Amino acid sequence: MIHTTAFQSLILLIPALPLGLWIAFTDLKYMRITNKSVMVLAAAFAVLGIFLFPMEAYLWRLAQVLVVLAIGFVLNALRLVGGGDAKYAAAMAAYFAASDLRLVLLLFAAMLIGAFVTHRVAARVPALRNATQDWKSWTAGKDFPMGLALSGTLLVYLLAGALQGA
Repeated sequence: MIHTTAFQSLILLIPALPLGLWIAFTDLKYMRITNKSVMVLAAAFAVLGIFLFPMEAYLWRLAQVLVVLAIGFVLNALRLVGGGDAKYAAAMAAYFAASDLRLVLLLFAAMLIGAFVTHRVAARVPALRNATQDWKSWTAGKDFPMGLALSGTLLVYLLAGALQGA
């Protein structure tokens, strides 16, 4: 069960859907997640969240952003994740209920495996490669466009929340 109401999830999905798709696309094409897209996602929560959640829950979700940002900073310093990935994960953190942490981690693991396999298989489809020759993710070696898996996690979580009880 997702600990965000269907209404809250639906409202948060409105800005998250186009932003998540854009971030996944730009990460696939350029191997880059822009600060601007991450800031817009964070700002969307900051504006909508104050109307959607009780003040205490709203502030806890903002605190989650800081915790994930600190963890991401350390992981980036250790060269385990990219800077854009760390900032995107931090901005996304506000969209998740803390009580759903296990669900979110499980969902992320599934999205990561699915995105990785799909990306590697798609890279071997000549028609797709020819249509997207300028995508840097095809030739990034061991680097992977994590924005694809991160976006999948955010969007599936919010979509599942919006559909709960339907």
